[in-house]
Amino acid sequence: MRDRRFAVFLAFVLVAHSLNAQTKPRARDLGVPFEGMPGALNAITDVKGIEVGHTTLISGEGKLQIGKGPVRTGVTAVLPRGKAGFDPVFAGWFSLNGNGEMTGTTWVEESGFLDGPVMITNTHSVGVVRDAVVAWRVKHHPDPESEQWSLPVVAETWDGWLNDLNGFHVKPEHVWQAIDSARGGPVTEGNVGGGTGMVCNQFKGGIGTSSRVLPQKMGGYTLGVLVQCNYGRRADFLVAGVPVGREIPEHRAYEEDVDTGSIIIVVATDAPLLPHQLKRLARRASLGLARTGAVSGDGSGDIFVAFSTAPITFKDKKTNVLMLENEAMNPLFKATVEATEEAIMNAMIAAETMTGRDNHKVIALPHDRLREVLKKYNRLQQ
Repeated sequence: MRDRRFAVFLAFVLVAHSLNAQTKPRARDLGVPFEGMPGALNAITDVKGIEVGHTTLISGEGKLQIGKGPVRTGVTAVLPRGKAGFDPVFAGWFSLNGNGEMTGTTWVEESGFLDGPVMITNTHSVGVVRDAVVAWRVKHHPDPESEQWSLPVVAETWDGWLNDLNGFHVKPEHVWQAIDSARGGPVTEGNVGGGTGMVCNQFKGGIGTSSRVLPQKMGGYTLGVLVQCNYGRRADFLVAGVPVGREIPEHRAYEEDVDTGSIIIVVATDAPLLPHQLKRLARRASLGLARTGAVSGDGSGDIFVAFSTAPITFKDKKTNVLMLENEAMNPLFKATVEATEEAIMNAMIAAETMTGRDNHKVIALPHDRLREVLKKYNRLQQ
């Protein structure tokens, strides 16, 4: 009976997330101007084959009781080839500022491959998420003819302002749920998954995504970005070049005027790129982040990973590799910058005001005020 109730609950959550992803306003809906042509979903799932899943954990209120709550956290899973396909993809990674964690990246650097999902959670749940991914893979993708091993990629940002971080509320079953619930199609944004308890530019942050499709004369490739944003000072916050943070200075989270927090950025494309080219792509996410006013302060963990879903087929331990020439990458660089900026804005637009541990309250970016400020600076897209 308990399993049946859980299955019904999980189905309800999945339907709710799907509806939520389709009905919440996004940055473009509010008149925020962006460059570039997005895909049909304006999401990382515009890159064919990618699936995204979330587990969101919200419970309790009031004074912090370690081990009990309040709980405002979760897990997000990005599967490059979906649940059914764990064939590796070429990948590269980059750390703009390393006060954070993304496990498995030494092997990504050495081998050039990403083998499995990219998982994102809170700082103190990296270990349990990593172990749970290994267990999920052993169960669902067994290989009896070899000694099976894996080095999962698990990234984090700190949600301790709202969440009982040291209560270790993320459990293996939550990781498995995020992977098993992963789907193509619209991606739920804001206070979901690993982004549930995050703060961005001293407004509410979380999960956001965007995409770009290149013109056919430039290859017609699709590029998507997903972020978990948890960084920045209000005073530095820019939207389309407008100093929105200075125009809306009130009700700052933390109140202290410090650059705190981190951001994880996942860049995906179907363009045929090799690992060294994907590292170059990952670096360009820094420029999209900078467009929002970020300075990547000492306390920030700004870590990015990029991968290509272009097929890799080995025969007799060999493969023929297709790659873009370097000069053809410029449109992809530009798409990465544009989609990163928009993904961050989509996260902040989707996020909702949240009260967490010790009644800490983080307000959402007010949509009406944002539009007023953009109009004041003649930047509102009508």
